[in-house]
Amino acid sequence: MSIFKGVGVALVTPMDENGINLTEYGKLIDHVINGGAKAIFVGGTTGEPCTMTTEERIQMFRFAVKHTAKRVPVIIGTGSNNTANAVEMSKIAEREGADGLLVVTPYYNKCTQNGLIAHYTAIADAVNIPLVLYNVPTRTGVRIQPATALKLSEHPNIAAIKDASENIDDLLEMCRVCRGKLDIYSGNDSYTVFLMALGAIGVVSVVANVVPDRMTAVTDACFAGDFAKARELAFNLDPLAKALFCEVNPIPTKKALEYIGIKAGKPRMPLTELEPAHAESLKKVMTDLGIIG
Repeated sequence: MSIFKGVGVALVTPMDENGINLTEYGKLIDHVINGGAKAIFVGGTTGEPCTMTTEERIQMFRFAVKHTAKRVPVIIGTGSNNTANAVEMSKIAEREGADGLLVVTPYYNKCTQNGLIAHYTAIADAVNIPLVLYNVPTRTGVRIQPATALKLSEHPNIAAIKDASENIDDLLEMCRVCRGKLDIYSGNDSYTVFLMALGAIGVVSVVANVVPDRMTAVTDACFAGDFAKARELAFNLDPLAKALFCEVNPIPTKKALEYIGIKAGKPRMPLTELEPAHAESLKKVMTDLGIIG
């Protein structure tokens, strides 16, 4: 059984000078669920977990689970380039009520494919909730090859893969090899229609922090088999998707949330605030699309 189908939101973590801004975090969770999101992803790349203390991450896990209150699945990011740490954080996330885990490939170490199998197997053996593999080679320097994903699919706790590769051939091969074995989610908003046409069952979306209803309309059209409609909806959102990645994620998304009234705060260093020229361009795109007045 799939963890979810449709739009999962890679949540930003609102922050202020005191730490995680739980009031605004609750507003963001309500905003995306009310907009049609079918799952939330907590503490993934967009959530800036690498800048948090362990105590802050646990606070974030606990709050997201409690505030969501079973309205949608809560999938918690527990990946690390230290296998023992990933195992420990995964156990904590399960204890705090996670419905699933998002586990990025080890970064910087650049392990082999056999290393990936050993890493993911150790984590999956340690918990009793489903894992979503996270393939994002542009950030980690490591690619999950389709044969590796297929091998990992044999583990009963490994349920899906979020694929944020930017190579079309790699994505096509992942869909071909893993169909019927792993659920596939697009890790890039702009590839959603393409991958759903190939059998993916949704997207882990950054854009949906801002316009969850519009991203949901894209996936709904795909599920209905109306790819012409889905294509046009996606084309309409493409300027926003590009604007939200004019600087490193989640820098622009935090600014976009500010524009719609959710105080996401500044990104934590080493990330910095969106440059003024980019902020103006983002505001124009959002105005042109009718997201803000």
